[in-house]
Amino acid sequence: MPRLNGEGATMPDVLIVDGDDHYREVLSANLIALGFSVMCFAKGPSLLEALSSGMEAKVALLEWALPEMSGFELLDTLRKSRIGLPVVFLTAYSQVERELQALDRGAVDFVDKARGIEVLVHRLRLIMNGQRQIPPPAMPEVERHGELALHPSMARALWLDQDVGLTIAEFNVVTLLVSSKGEIQTYRAIYDAVHFAGFIAGSGDRGYTTNVRSFVKRIRSKFLAIDPGFSAIKNVRLVGYRWPDR
Repeated sequence: MPRLNGEGATMPDVLIVDGDDHYREVLSANLIALGFSVMCFAKGPSLLEALSSGMEAKVALLEWALPEMSGFELLDTLRKSRIGLPVVFLTAYSQVERELQALDRGAVDFVDKARGIEVLVHRLRLIMNGQRQIPPPAMPEVERHGELALHPSMARALWLDQDVGLTIAEFNVVTLLVSSKGEIQTYRAIYDAVHFAGFIAGSGDRGYTTNVRSFVKRIRSKFLAIDPGFSAIKNVRLVGYRWPDR
């Protein structure tokens, strides 16, 4: 069960949600030693239950990779529930794409665990003193291409108004194809969109073509799960793929 730490505290300064028991306990102890009151949770649903029961706090620290629901899903749920609790993401796997997604969706900060307690405490004090505010909700940028809607800031693609569930790399490939409708994108160009220009994998100079075919097959399967008649990604034999200009 979550518990409140901090002498005489009736409401926590900081809520920690992290599935790593050891890290959660160490971080909690460090923050308490520095004067913060802390409540800990191992899973997102436990935090949501506490907040729905009336708990309040000044800031929440969320691990990105949580059990049952990810930190990103937890942030979405908080914002959809109109809970204005400032959120800071903690992660041991910092990636620019993830950081941008989190900030675009309403997080106030994103801190790599490896940076240590001093950096985290400095960020927490800025937030608690009101120097870092929750960004106002913005209308997401949407690019519409027939039945396809692309949300670049969130790396999300919707087909027939349903989330396709693409990874960031898959989203980049779909964006590449759609941005040049009617034109052929070669296996090499698609592979570069997934990795980087000049990256080679597989057997021989063109070994990457097998990887690209498998990758595109996986993308197609996600669209087909929504629309069995999906046919927007066209094969160009021995060359690559194209998105029809219509």
